[in-house]
Amino acid sequence: MGIFSRFRDIVSSNLNSMLDKAEDPEKLLKLVIREMEDTLVELKASCAGCMAERSKVERGRLEAESRVNDWSAKAELALSKGREDLAREALLEKRAYTDRVGKLTAETTQHEEVVAQYQSDINELEAKLNQARDKQRVLLQRHEHATQKKRAQGDIRKFNVKNTAAKFEQFENRIDRLEAEADLVNPKTKPSLDDEFSRLAQDDAIEAELAGLKEKMATAKK
Repeated sequence: MGIFSRFRDIVSSNLNSMLDKAEDPEKLLKLVIREMEDTLVELKASCAGCMAERSKVERGRLEAESRVNDWSAKAELALSKGREDLAREALLEKRAYTDRVGKLTAETTQHEEVVAQYQSDINELEAKLNQARDKQRVLLQRHEHATQKKRAQGDIRKFNVKNTAAKFEQFENRIDRLEAEADLVNPKTKPSLDDEFSRLAQDDAIEAELAGLKEKMATAKK
């Protein structure tokens, strides 16, 4: 398939429709982008070749114009010297180069038109390529997000609540054991609440007994 046929197929294609119908949009988009890039390289190479040819033709045209002026001057010189025969020959050469100037001018115009068309096609294809690359970035992002979501869901399914509860219970038992071991190493010096109340009750009994004893001794003295 020629470069222009491929170019026309690419720019006339509906990328969204192609992707919607594709079994593997990412793979198709990758192939389309590669085709666009290859076609773009060929278009630019052809455009550069045409521009080089245009420059070559333009140089030829300028040279032909110079020769026209040169033969015109020679014809005038020959005629001024009475050499009408040489003047006639010079005018024939001038005519030939004048015709050449006309042909090269037309050829230069054709090359300019082709170059302009190439540049227009290149711009159009670059826009299409940028569109495809944007879609590729979106697809890659969607694929990455989907992969991460799937991985996260898999991790959630692997998460066993019973095992986790058992681990928490083991952790709690371990803390209790560590606290008990710490109590053995550093016994508590502060009395508990029950001990405090028992001591208060014991103190009241002693005070009552002491008061009774004092009263008994006072009675005996009388």
